[in-house]
Amino acid sequence: MTSTLAKTSVRIALIALGAAAVAGLGSCAKPPPEAPYDLTLDMKELMGHVVDPGAWAFWHASGEVETEKGTVSNLPTTTEGWDAAESGAAQVAEAGNLLLMPGRNRNEKAWTEWAVKLQKVGHAAKDAAEKKDPKAMFETGAEMYQVCTGCHAVYVIPEAIKAAKDQRITPLPAWPEDVMKRWPADQAAKQRAFDAEFGPNGKRPASQGS
Repeated sequence: MTSTLAKTSVRIALIALGAAAVAGLGSCAKPPPEAPYDLTLDMKELMGHVVDPGAWAFWHASGEVETEKGTVSNLPTTTEGWDAAESGAAQVAEAGNLLLMPGRNRNEKAWTEWAVKLQKVGHAAKDAAEKKDPKAMFETGAEMYQVCTGCHAVYVIPEAIKAAKDQRITPLPAWPEDVMKRWPADQAAKQRAFDAEFGPNGKRPASQGS
C-alpha cells in the first residue's frame, strides 16, 4: 500500500510540474511582432496617386457626355478599356482598406463608415465592369462620386478652410478690358460694378466693412 501511494504521489508531482512548465512557457512567449506597415505616403499622396486615379479610371468608362455631335457614351469598346475600368474600381475598393490601416485610421465611427462605403462601392463598380453592364456602370459611378464627395465634405473641406483661414488671399487679376468689350453690355456692366465694390478677388475691401 505504501509503495502504491508513493508512486501515485510521484505521478501527481510530475503532472503538476509539467503543467507549471507549460504555464511558464506560455507566460514567457513573446507577442507576435507588429506588421511592418509603411506609411510613407501621407493622406494627400494616397488620394492623389491611388484613390483618385482609380476613381477617374472608372468614371471615364461610365456614363455619357454631351458634345456638339450629340450624346457620346463613355463605355469602353475594347477589352483593355474594360480591364482599366475594373482595375480602377479595384483600387477604390482596396483604398477603403488602406484608410483603416493603423496610422491612417482615425478611430472614429464616421471615418470607418466612409471607408467601408468606399470598399463596397469599389466592389460593386468592379462587378459592373466585369459584367460590362452599362446601367450598373452609370449607377455605381454616381454612387462612387457621392461617397467621395461625402467623405471630403467631412474630412477635407473643413480642414482646408481651417488651414487657409489665416493665409493671405492672392488677388486674382482683373478681367482685361478688351475681353469685357466682347461681353454683352449688361454682363460687362455687372462685372465692372462687382470689381469696383469687391475687387477682382471677390472680397470686399476692409475699408468698406464686412
